[in-house]
Amino acid sequence: QVQLVESGGGLVQPGGSLRLSCAASGYVFSIDAMGWYRQAPGKQREFGALVGVRGSTTYTDSGKGRFTISRDNAKNTVYLQMNSLKPEDTAVYYCHSDSFGKWGQGTQVTVSS
Repeated sequence: QVQLVESGGGLVQPGGSLRLSCAASGYVFSIDAMGWYRQAPGKQREFGALVGVRGSTTYTDSGKGRFTISRDNAKNTVYLQMNSLKPEDTAVYYCHSDSFGKWGQGTQVTVSS
């Protein structure tokens, strides 16, 4: 079965960096576009970034220039490198399989001094 497991979240100070990972299993990862979304307390889940099958990327305006999504098909893993983090980036971050509509369990990112 399709399974997505996120990791790498935590507490970081404003201006800091984190790298999130999402390990996929149970299907052919290399033919799936993968996305990162986030959900802040009391808000709707929102799109963050997408990496296509051939590595093309799309970002939300708030992430452009600060976030980088990438994939390693040999490891069935998608990454989100987040730099220059702000308190408003605090949220639970989820990875998403575009082909199966599957979500991971999420990883908490808290940006606070």
